Amino acid sequence: MTTTPLASPGRLLRPMAKVLPEHARRHNRALVLQTLLRTEGLSRADLARETGLTRATVSDLVGELIGERFVRELGQREDSRPGKPATLLEIDRGGHQIVGLDLSGHDLLRGAVLDLDGSILAREQLPLEGSTGEEALAKVTLLAERTLARTTAPVLGVGVGSPGVVNLEGTVQTAPNLGWTRVPLQDLLAQRLGVPVIVSNDANAAALAEHGFGQAEGDLMLIKIGNGVGSGLIVSGALVHGRRFAAGEIGQVMVGTDGGLDVEYDRGKTVESWLSVPSLTGRLETAGALRDDVLRRAGQRLGVALAPVVGALNLGEVVLSGPEELLDGVLAEAALETIRRRTMTDSSGDLLLRMTTLGDDIVLLGAAVLVLSGRLGVS
Repeated sequence: MTTTPLASPGRLLRPMAKVLPEHARRHNRALVLQTLLRTEGLSRADLARETGLTRATVSDLVGELIGERFVRELGQREDSRPGKPATLLEIDRGGHQIVGLDLSGHDLLRGAVLDLDGSILAREQLPLEGSTGEEALAKVTLLAERTLARTTAPVLGVGVGSPGVVNLEGTVQTAPNLGWTRVPLQDLLAQRLGVPVIVSNDANAAALAEHGFGQAEGDLMLIKIGNGVGSGLIVSGALVHGRRFAAGEIGQVMVGTDGGLDVEYDRGKTVESWLSVPSLTGRLETAGALRDDVLRRAGQRLGVALAPVVGALNLGEVVLSGPEELLDGVLAEAALETIRRRTMTDSSGDLLLRMTTLGDDIVLLGAAVLVLSGRLGVS
């Protein structure tokens, strides 16, 4: 089984229809799996109707997928119609396992073993302790090995959510917090572990988690707020990477321009300088009774950065991921109010801005989606 880079610019995350014969088998396999992943209680005949594929094609694909332990038979449907009862199918969620790594923590690297449904079966973690460069890479490799050792079924792949700018080949082009520049993390881990590895930016992984396992219903922008501020964008069913793989890097956008339009770029006035958890908690520690004012001003600056994006892409949903005690409430309300004040009603009148429901595991879940999408073409 080959791995398709999540990668490919504009590639849809979910198969939607039949394709040309030369690409058909892989696509149709994914189409069958995607249909079973999201719909319960289907027979082979149901699958043929749902996908538009012929019964013969579906039967052939299902047989192959059962043999590879991606699909299993549930038994016969209780059916009042004459003839042989249909046999129901489902994804064999325990047939394979996925290893997910979250490298986005300030002081802790996290790993998990997940099934194909995104359920976490085992956890590992390793203190980062300020490690950078080769030392940080050694700790990531050790975490990957320890987590892989916890698996109890064939491993579909390892997904990694890394901070920084990550290209389509899984090379971390720059990750200042880890002291990495042009680190081919995907290749290094694949060689060491002997299983397929897919590496992506942590905020992109979080957006994929919201799309695959969360409550997202369409286009979305996920803002991940932690030691830094990043975001992932899914538009028209595809992850947006950008020309230099830095789409969503809103943390370094300057928003404190009270000095006028000619003010020089100042990292002390960026979104990250206001919204990163260390910056925001530092301001709150000295705020006293003005706590809500600090949160409101931070939310307003986030709204200033998001308004052009919401207006340009006509997004319906912005999702926040980070400490709820900081982001939910005053800050989120101020951000939404600012977006609405700075965009046309047609662009943002029904915009939903909410917290993720996936909590601290969002990057681990996104790492699983990286593997599901890259290896099976589903999410």
